[in-house]
Amino acid sequence: MKFHNLTNLFFIVALFIFIGLGPAAARAQQTGVGVPADESALLKTPPNPVKKEDEMSERERLLTERIEKLEKRLQELESRTPTGDSVKPEAPATVSAAASTPAATAVNASQTEKFELSKEDRGVLDFFRDTTINFGIDGYYAYNFNRPYNRFNPLRAYDASADSFSLGQASVVVENAPNVEKGRRFGFRLDLQFGQATQTVQGNPANELRPEIYRPVWQAYGTYVAPVGKGLTLDFGKWAGALGYETNYAKDNFNYSRSYFFNYLPYYHTGLRASYPLTDKLTAVYWLVNGAQQSEDFNNSKSQAILLTYKPTNKIILQGNYYVGQEQRDQQPVDETTPAVFDTTRGRITPKGKFHVFDAYGTFLLSDKTTLALEGDYVVNRVNRRDAPARVAGGAVYLRHQFTPKFAVAGRAEYLSDRGGLFSGTTQALKELTVTGEYKFAEGFLLRAEYRRDWSNRPFFTTNDLNVLKKEQNTATLGFIWWVGRKDGAW
Repeated sequence: MKFHNLTNLFFIVALFIFIGLGPAAARAQQTGVGVPADESALLKTPPNPVKKEDEMSERERLLTERIEKLEKRLQELESRTPTGDSVKPEAPATVSAAASTPAATAVNASQTEKFELSKEDRGVLDFFRDTTINFGIDGYYAYNFNRPYNRFNPLRAYDASADSFSLGQASVVVENAPNVEKGRRFGFRLDLQFGQATQTVQGNPANELRPEIYRPVWQAYGTYVAPVGKGLTLDFGKWAGALGYETNYAKDNFNYSRSYFFNYLPYYHTGLRASYPLTDKLTAVYWLVNGAQQSEDFNNSKSQAILLTYKPTNKIILQGNYYVGQEQRDQQPVDETTPAVFDTTRGRITPKGKFHVFDAYGTFLLSDKTTLALEGDYVVNRVNRRDAPARVAGGAVYLRHQFTPKFAVAGRAEYLSDRGGLFSGTTQALKELTVTGEYKFAEGFLLRAEYRRDWSNRPFFTTNDLNVLKKEQNTATLGFIWWVGRKDGAW
C-alpha cells in the first residue's frame, strides 16, 4: 500500500513539473531563451497562432482531467491507510542483510561444510578424547646387608633383586572407561607390563599353565554398565585383585617395597566381575573366576569372591573381602605354547579342599597431610577336605605424612603368623618395619629412599654363606618412579 502511494505521489509531482514546463516551452519558442541553437533556428518560423492556442487548450484540458482522476485515486488510497501511518524510506542494506543474499549464503554454507565433521569422524575424535594412554617406568637399586649368595631378597616380589640395578616394571595403560552421562555404556582397559616384577608376579608355573603367553598382560577386560537400577557394572577378562591394601603400581603406594600380605595374596584373576552401588555409601562386588592367579583354569572348579566397600564420610573408606575356591590343580603344563593336560597319574580328580581369604582394610584421612591405614587378614587352606589346615593371620599399619608439596615420609609395621608354611614355606612368625622418604621432583617423577628390616622367630634369611641363615634381614633401597598420561588418580 505504501509503495503504491509513493508511486502516485512521484507521478503527480512529475506531472506538475511537466505542466509548468509547458508554458515555459511556449515562451522559449517565442524568445529563443532556454532552447538549443539548432532548435531556435527552427522556432524562428512564425507558427500559426490560432492552431497553437487550440492545441494547448486541448492538452491542458486532458491534463486537468488526468490530475483530477489521480487526486481522487490518491484520496481513496489514503482513506485505506491507518491514521498516522506514513511512507518511510527503506533503510540501506546492512551487513546481515547482505549476508542473506544467495551468494553470501552459499559462502557460509561452504564454510559450514568445510568445518562440519561427519558422524564417523566425530566418533573417532570422541574415542581418542575419552581414551587415556599412560606410560610408567619403575626401577630400583636394593642393597641387602646379609649379602645373600644368590642376590635375592627373600619374601619380596617387587624388589626381589639384591645389589643390582633393576627395572621393576615398564607399563602401558590404555583405558576407555564407560560414561553413562554421555550415553556410553561400554568401555575397556588394557595394562601391559614388562620387567623383573612382572616375571616374579605373573610368571609362576605353579599357577599359570602357559605363563609366557599371559605374563605381559596385567589387565585386559571389557566393561558394560547395564541399565539396571543405579547401574550394574559388568567386567569380563583379566583384572588386578583387590585383596590387600596395597596396589601393583609403586606410585600409588606409601612405600616402595610391598607388604607380606600383598606379596602372597592373589594378585590377579580372570573371569566375570559385577559391581552395584547398593546405596550412595555402600557398593557390593561379586567375582566368578578361574582361581587365584590363573589366566587359564587348571581344575574343574571356579572360585568366587564378595567384596563390600563402605564410605561413611569423605575421610573414611572401609573395605571387606571374602574369597573362596578350590585352588588345587588337576592339569599340568606341557610347554609355553601348548594347553595344559590332565595329570595322567591321577586322572581328572581335583582335591576338594578349599582356600579361604578374609581380608579387611580401612583408610582414614586424619588431616589434609596425614593418612592412616589399617589392614587385617586371615587365610585358611586345605588340600583335601579332611586335611589339617594351613593358617595365616596378621595385619599391618600404614602411616604417611606430607610435610611439603614435594616431600613426604611413610612408615609400615606388619606382623604375619604362617602356620603350616602356606606363604613362606615354613612355619614361622614374621615381622617387618619399613620407613620410606619420598621426594617429588615434578608431577610424574618420584624418588623414594627406603630402609626395611625383616625378622623371624627362626633362621630363615639367606646370607653370603649357603649354609648359614639369619633371623633378620636389612635392606636399603632407592626407587625411581616415572609416569605420564591423562589418567587421573590411582592406576
